[in-house]
Amino acid sequence: MLKDKHVLVKGAGDFASGSIRRLHLAGANVVCTELQHPLTIRRTAAFSEAIYSGEHTVEGVTAQRAASGEIDKYHSEGKVPVLADPDAKILNERDFDIVIDGRMAKKNLGTNISDAPIVVALGPGFEAGFDCHAVVETLAGHSLGRVIYKGEAAENTGVPVPTDLIPSCNAGFEPCSAGFDLDVNLLVLRAPDNGKFFSGINIGDLVKTGDLLGRVNNVDVVATADGVLRGLIHDGVEVTKGLKIGDIDPSGDIDRVKHISEKANAIAGGVLEATLYLLNEQMNID
Repeated sequence: MLKDKHVLVKGAGDFASGSIRRLHLAGANVVCTELQHPLTIRRTAAFSEAIYSGEHTVEGVTAQRAASGEIDKYHSEGKVPVLADPDAKILNERDFDIVIDGRMAKKNLGTNISDAPIVVALGPGFEAGFDCHAVVETLAGHSLGRVIYKGEAAENTGVPVPTDLIPSCNAGFEPCSAGFDLDVNLLVLRAPDNGKFFSGINIGDLVKTGDLLGRVNNVDVVATADGVLRGLIHDGVEVTKGLKIGDIDPSGDIDRVKHISEKANAIAGGVLEATLYLLNEQMNID
């Protein structure tokens, strides 16, 4: 049902990338829009990285930075075009069958239910039946990935799962599970000041507590625990104090930095359900 459907995904960060990959593999012609300087942390597992590198592959699917006039060319090559188009002006140039707002902004930045015959949004800030046709729950827990066809996703709590509720890792840094979202078992790095971030370390590097990871305005950003650097904002990006700029995975599993997370995959399942259900509803009406 998705073969040759034209899909626009607003945002190509790590959570949206799970959905982008699945829609592409299902046969859709996917186009993504991003900021001029994406703020993605998990860059190795996000198609937004193509904005910086020109081309980036995640789990066998390749994204290519593109201008609006190059979309058809890259589709013919089996790639996902990523446009530096933060306001999604491409909607004024081309028609899309499906629009997905995957920016995870926790508020509606301008998506409208009239943007396409099918509009799906991720997380809080949207009301299904008003802003869009469906909302996919992004809050970690029992309802993660659930599709809401009437109403809203859970509100943004702004509070991570308490560390005392996260199971301890086994000896040898085995990944934790016990029903908890593994993403919460990461140590978040935040900008210590306003300014441009620069680093001499790479995602996937093993770090120790106290290691220098980078600087903002000559203020050090240091590792607060041992583990693998799972995410780090791109060098030279302008950041504000307190902005998330990286995270450390204490499991030490380097291979995990290359793959779409279980949370992004759960969200992708919801996106796939929503698009197929709504397409089927359209066919029944027609």
